[in-house]
Amino acid sequence: MDIRLDDPTSPHVADLLAYHLRDLCSVMSEFAFALGASALAAPDITFWTIWDGPTLAGFAALKQLAAAHGEVESMRVAPAFLGKGVGRKLLNHIIAEARHRRYHRISLETGTAPLHQPAVALYRSAGFQSCDAFADYQPSPHNQFFMRNLIA
Repeated sequence: MDIRLDDPTSPHVADLLAYHLRDLCSVMSEFAFALGASALAAPDITFWTIWDGPTLAGFAALKQLAAAHGEVESMRVAPAFLGKGVGRKLLNHIIAEARHRRYHRISLETGTAPLHQPAVALYRSAGFQSCDAFADYQPSPHNQFFMRNLIA
């Protein structure tokens, strides 16, 4: 598997990103905070794809919220690669990059629907803990928040 810095507006990302947005909006459209391609291309967001040879296996992004605070943004694993460690590789890559940037913590928002439970298990296994809403998010029964301290 090869993780690459990428452009979220690239045609090779379009289908998986469209699937990601449809999937999230089908469950909780008014509480889905996933970003589209143009938003993911913002200067404060770094976007990566992960490839298995010529096949796109997933994507993830890291948004800088403050000088020492980042947000895991829009992680998605392609259906054919679920349960194969792709999400863990992406998350580990984001954590390593956040440490490289000397962030003190990284946060994330995700849903509470059953489809989010494998992601929640991944985040918890990577040391993320429940926290209050952050940035501009508003808490609701449909979302939950996690953070991980990166300094000892």
